[in-house]
Amino acid sequence: MMYGSGVGFGLGGFLGMLGMIVVVIGVVLLIAWLGGRVAPATQTQPPMSQPIGQDAFELLRMRFARGEITEVEYRSAKQVLEEGR
Repeated sequence: MMYGSGVGFGLGGFLGMLGMIVVVIGVVLLIAWLGGRVAPATQTQPPMSQPIGQDAFELLRMRFARGEITEVEYRSAKQVLEEGR
C-alpha cells in the first residue's frame, strides 16, 4: 500500500514546518521582551549635580534624605556651609 503522493513533504509537512518556525520566532521574541522588562534601564545622561533654583543647604538636605550621605557627613557639610556664609 502506498501512502501520500510520494512528492516531498506534502501540505501537512509544510504546515508543520511553518508552525514550528512561528513557535521558535515567538519564543525568541518573548525572551527578548521579558529581558527588556527585567533589565534595569540605563541612563543616557548623567544627572545634574545641582538642580536649578536650589541652594546648597536644600541640596544637602535632599542628599541626606535620600540616604546618599550619613548624618556625620551631613552635619560636617552643613557646618562648612554655615561658616562660609
